[in-house]
Amino acid sequence: MFTFGACCKEDGVEERQPSPSTQCLLEARISQPSRMVSKVSSPTLLEALSSDFLACKICLEQLHLPKTLPCLHTYCQDCLAQLDIGGQVRCPECRETVPVPPEGVAAFKTNFFVNGLLDLVKARASGDAHSGKPTCALCPLVGGKSSGGPATARCLDCADDLCQACADGHRCSRQTHKHRVVDLVGYRAGWYDEEARERQASQCPQHPGEALCFLCQPCSQLLCKDCRLGPHLDHPCLPLAEAVRSRKPGLEELLAGVDSNLVELEATRVAEKEALAQLREQAASVGAQVEEAAERILKSLLTQKQEVLGQLRAHVEAAEEATRERLTKIEGQEQVAKAAAAFARRVLSLGLEAEILSLEGAITQRLRQLQDSPWTPGPTRCVLPKLELYPGLQDKNCHLLRLSFEEQKQSQKDSEKGGAGTQGGDDSQSQGEERTKTGKQAGAQSLCKDGAPTPKEGKAQNSQEDDDVQIERGNRSNKKKKCKGRGKPISREPSPILRPNLEGSGLLPRPVFSWSFPTRMPGDKRSPRITGLCPYGPQEILVADEQNRVLKRFSLNGDYKGTVPVPEGCSPCSVAALQNAVAFSANARLYLVSPEGEVQWRRSLSLTQSSHAVAAMPCGDRVAVSVAGHVEVYKKEGSLATRFIPGGKASRGQRALVFLTTSPQGDFVGSDWQQNSVVFCDGLGQVIWEYKGPGLHGCQPGSVSVDKKGFIFLTLREVNKVVILDPKGSLLGDFLTAYHGLEKPRVTTMVDGKYLVVSLSNGTIHVFRVRFPDS
Repeated sequence: MFTFGACCKEDGVEERQPSPSTQCLLEARISQPSRMVSKVSSPTLLEALSSDFLACKICLEQLHLPKTLPCLHTYCQDCLAQLDIGGQVRCPECRETVPVPPEGVAAFKTNFFVNGLLDLVKARASGDAHSGKPTCALCPLVGGKSSGGPATARCLDCADDLCQACADGHRCSRQTHKHRVVDLVGYRAGWYDEEARERQASQCPQHPGEALCFLCQPCSQLLCKDCRLGPHLDHPCLPLAEAVRSRKPGLEELLAGVDSNLVELEATRVAEKEALAQLREQAASVGAQVEEAAERILKSLLTQKQEVLGQLRAHVEAAEEATRERLTKIEGQEQVAKAAAAFARRVLSLGLEAEILSLEGAITQRLRQLQDSPWTPGPTRCVLPKLELYPGLQDKNCHLLRLSFEEQKQSQKDSEKGGAGTQGGDDSQSQGEERTKTGKQAGAQSLCKDGAPTPKEGKAQNSQEDDDVQIERGNRSNKKKKCKGRGKPISREPSPILRPNLEGSGLLPRPVFSWSFPTRMPGDKRSPRITGLCPYGPQEILVADEQNRVLKRFSLNGDYKGTVPVPEGCSPCSVAALQNAVAFSANARLYLVSPEGEVQWRRSLSLTQSSHAVAAMPCGDRVAVSVAGHVEVYKKEGSLATRFIPGGKASRGQRALVFLTTSPQGDFVGSDWQQNSVVFCDGLGQVIWEYKGPGLHGCQPGSVSVDKKGFIFLTLREVNKVVILDPKGSLLGDFLTAYHGLEKPRVTTMVDGKYLVVSLSNGTIHVFRVRFPDS
């Protein structure tokens, strides 16, 4: 027996201890957990073997015949052959177009580095074809055995599995006495990967079994001993170790240059994101100021309206009182004159001569008295009111609100970087200064165009200048506040345009843009089609991507949190989160799965409906689903709790709830496509109200969401809007429009009662905070 030291068994096989290099690496990591490295740390062999580095990004399987493109991305040879279009291959990762050699994709460089790592992985999983257990590779060569015994050791130099007997005698041979024999279990556990990697030799593709050991300098080709004696016999060749020593410094120098560029790119990327975040914050601040200024102007206008109407009423009342007094006097004179004239007319018509002559004097005196008296109490003066509008308001080009743009001043650090830039940077800076100058000149122009009065020609425009000054001061103060605290979420999509919502004089909830992000992930084979959204834990949402058959988890700021596994072949449509469970509809079935994807139960649904809306009850232990015009509520354990038709049996066959949600009080809100209405009913199915008003714009009602105060947010996909209904079913107005970046909104959900999450048809998600005037 041989003794190999304290760490070895007497039988020549090392015990299950990690290699010295691996042990040192672990001790270094444990003893220095917080040490910061100024340069990029080198990847470890364990990271390369355990990550997806050895997986093809096209077929998502382990690399087979790996070929490397000039962009240094590696794929399977067969996968590259499928991408060959007209003699060109477009890299799926960096989109660089690479010409295919005349010999085909097989002529691309073979990635021997990946092949070596693959050999390590394959050696770990090697075993007998029938039993799957590793067998000795030397037993069939000795004694004519058909198969080897169970392997217990591994020779790192021969790369063979050995049984106990062969391992004992492996070092007895003159040729193999220096070979490294280790425990097979420890080898498969990865304890000896570093040592196996050091002893690994790349095999020649032209001469199987021969190791590559030379580099032909003129051809830059790796050679084995047989290749060296062939066409490269007269070429100067170097051993691999010497060639690496001569060429490695140049590669390290180039790598250091790229690392330096990466540091600059990282700084530039961070600066760009900070600038974009600052722009969005400033845009949100200016949008809020615009709304406040508009509200202030509206309130002032309403106040002037009441004053003018009050003056008009006072003038009319005074004129009516004076007119009534004059009418009373006129009516009295009229009655007296009519009575005297009637008496005189009767005497003249019916009286005898003696009677007429006896009354002549009295009649003559009275008629002369009436004739000489004034008929009117005074001249009538009619003062008619007339409205005078400020001339500038009648001009369609008059703008009470305007924006001015100024370039952000660079810090001293940024100025130093800009000073070291290229001529292109100077040109862009001069263009920015020119744009700033133009913007200031435009801001100094009149508020009104085409001959309208300048700001100095009226009190109204002077007051508007004061408002602009206040807005500008607000911008500066917000900039100061912004500099004090950074760290707000940065989205990966352009923020929607903020526009003021003036409807209702600011009494409506207002949207405040928070985040925007795409939902397409690198593993998706198709463009996302979001058919379901629901809150999933604090500040997190669950996205049902029907096209890619996956449930994706995202935080509200767009961080990808992984997936909730679904059964194979399921295309989740609608989704709802319960306590420690997820319910979703797919293929006319209702599923309840655990967060790890374990199916707890499934229920068959009606085949007459193409999609079934799912909603979680506020208690968190029940789920509701719309089935052929009625609603079924299931308990978490899978039993049917209740079933009802909105409106009772009289509405049987007259409902089609395509979208469904619940209110914080446990009521149901659904979009009925058969009645083209929004229906609100309690937990027993009694319809409390139903909206069919003109606010739907003739569209079919879409996704519905309810906030913590009971306001209902209804999606109208055809007109790119989200409108608001109050808890009593009255339409309040528009909440989101195309101005907010809505383009074919698909489904919505409410998170924490105050964040409205909207998904678009292109897979993008916008998040808006619902802001109430009293908040």
